[in-house]
Amino acid sequence: MHQTDFNYQRKDLPAGFSKFGLIFLVVGLILAVASFFVDQTRAAFNYLVVYMMIVSIALGSLFLIALEYVAGADWSTPFRRIPEFFAGLLPLLFILVIPLLFLNHDLFHWAHEEAVKEDKILQGKAPYLNTSFFVIRTLVFIAIWVLFYFILQRNSKKQDTTKDQTLTTKNIRFSAAFIPLFAITITFTAVDWLMSLEPHWFSTIFGVYYFSGTVIAALAAVTLVVVVLKEKGYFNPWITDDHLYSFGALLFAFVNFWAYIAFSQFMLIWYADLPEETFWYLTRWEGSWVIFSLLLIVIHFVVPYAMLLSQPAKMDPKRLKFISVWLLFAHLFDLFWLIMPNMQPLKKGYVFSWIDLVFPILGIGIVLTVFNFISKKENLIPVGDPKLKKGINFHL
Repeated sequence: MHQTDFNYQRKDLPAGFSKFGLIFLVVGLILAVASFFVDQTRAAFNYLVVYMMIVSIALGSLFLIALEYVAGADWSTPFRRIPEFFAGLLPLLFILVIPLLFLNHDLFHWAHEEAVKEDKILQGKAPYLNTSFFVIRTLVFIAIWVLFYFILQRNSKKQDTTKDQTLTTKNIRFSAAFIPLFAITITFTAVDWLMSLEPHWFSTIFGVYYFSGTVIAALAAVTLVVVVLKEKGYFNPWITDDHLYSFGALLFAFVNFWAYIAFSQFMLIWYADLPEETFWYLTRWEGSWVIFSLLLIVIHFVVPYAMLLSQPAKMDPKRLKFISVWLLFAHLFDLFWLIMPNMQPLKKGYVFSWIDLVFPILGIGIVLTVFNFISKKENLIPVGDPKLKKGINFHL
């Protein structure tokens, strides 16, 4: 279908987006508040899992936007508003991070002055791992993300009415500036919020590991929404199997990339066999954590690899929808595996608690509510983008 035949008429998202988002938000918020009264430490660790999941979806979506501009991609242009809506979660991080900043004593061993005084390793890391610098870094990183989000989103939205092609050029330049900053800030974010939960352990590849999961989560979220909206008739009839194949191929590529990075990190630590490195993996091989470690391989790699391996699978809407939900769960499971064994009572093995189920409900509610709120004010398609025609007519 040619763009000359394309007549976009704006309409709101299905009512289910708003309805389910509000239900999940209210129920999740009530249960989350209650969980802090029951077990504050466990609630804090679970809240960190969901916070980092939201960071992955929001920041990963902003990366996908910047990547499209820098790479000059055409096929993704008609769908760019979807990651723009997800990236709209970034300003909310200023609020979502506040409870975690106040709960740093529950989360981080290095936040206890008495522990630092008795530990030479922590004393050596104190110039970096201290509460004041930690808070400053966190707020500065969020501010950088929000700044680039507002710039890219403003120019994209403005282009809908002005049709000014120079706005695309400006966004390409801003995207080129953002990507190296993204690489730095996501690495330090992974180190600060995930790796420093065990301050005696280190890995030079950990930032890339979190990056791979972040892109998978963002891609899965965008793919899921695109397929759902296609089924509801929002992108018909011009969306083709070639568009879907591009989403499936990207998901397949990053599933393999995540597995490569995860295995590389494990292999190098296993081969060196240094006690200061191996103990982190040994903790995740204690008690019932060994089941989680084995399941992570199956959930995050084996199943999505098998389901996306064939060419027809990459353009099957039902399969793409299922695997998108699966990969979102896989990244959440990965974050749970990274974070929860650092909680002192769980170091010897996982013990179930209803609190572990509460915060994912809250996270789903937050994402759906923000996505629906932003979508009501903007077009679902960047109608002024000069690449839109090529995107609609895209064929492999």
